[in-house]
Amino acid sequence: MAVDIPPLVKTSRLRSRGGLLGECLAEFLGTFVLIAFGCGVVAMAVAALPGSGRAATPTTIFLAAGDWLLITWGWAMAVVFGVYVAGGVSGAHINPAVTLAMAVRRGFPWAKVLPYWFAQVVGALTGAALVYLVYHNAIDAYDSTVPGPKVNGHTNTTFSIFATFPAAYFHGGIWGPLIDQIVGTAFLLMLIAAVLDLRNQAVRANLGPLVVGFVVAAVGMSYGANAGYAINPARDFGPRLLTYAAGWGSLAFPGSVSGSFSAYWWIPIVGPLVGGVIGIVVYDLFIGDVLLLRSELAQLPEPGRATHVKTSEEE
Repeated sequence: MAVDIPPLVKTSRLRSRGGLLGECLAEFLGTFVLIAFGCGVVAMAVAALPGSGRAATPTTIFLAAGDWLLITWGWAMAVVFGVYVAGGVSGAHINPAVTLAMAVRRGFPWAKVLPYWFAQVVGALTGAALVYLVYHNAIDAYDSTVPGPKVNGHTNTTFSIFATFPAAYFHGGIWGPLIDQIVGTAFLLMLIAAVLDLRNQAVRANLGPLVVGFVVAAVGMSYGANAGYAINPARDFGPRLLTYAAGWGSLAFPGSVSGSFSAYWWIPIVGPLVGGVIGIVVYDLFIGDVLLLRSELAQLPEPGRATHVKTSEEE
């Protein structure tokens, strides 16, 4: 239940925060929340639960679908609360792919795109730093227990807490993971556009963030295993910067594991940016433009009916 809570302190005199600066601060905090809970749930599944004695062995992870569901629902809730935190100020893009798509098809000012991107990446980096601060003991314990290969004592498994990499069945190929990221982010933006479209069956009563969280869960459950479903350049790039600084080295940049994949770091950036634009364009071509045309013509036929049918009273 929403209530009007009076401020405990006087509002800031920094009036500049009422404009773009305030929006960027909101994007920073929203993305920070996204990563703090999203990477946090992966740290729980990969390192903390096994290391704390709550799994069969100190290195037991992903023995059943339930492990993957923990992560997909954790990321879903991370999105929900990130959007609730920032939505009233910036629209809670918390994803460069969303920002770009909104600039291409929804009139979002192009001048704000780069500042939003910067705020999102810094927020993601800071959120990852918090996760590392909280879980570095569990991460170190896991890395010291499992055999190699390792980079500076770190494994690719603990790297996966923070950023993404492709499945082994791609054999180091580029196109499979790139297409995966394009498809996953296209669905994300297509469904976000549907949720926000007031001419469609838009979500009411401030439940939009919850439904967007369901969208992220659906993408993760249906397309997540191929490449970790980054579907958000900031979500991958910010934590990747943190892991590079924290010692994961080549696992982070250029994103390489000998014999598996190499120079992967750019795919979770380019793929989502391309896929986001495709997703919102597809929605508009098939649904959005039709609804807009109907609105302009003031003709609202029933779903599935092309033209208005006169009743006996109208005749």
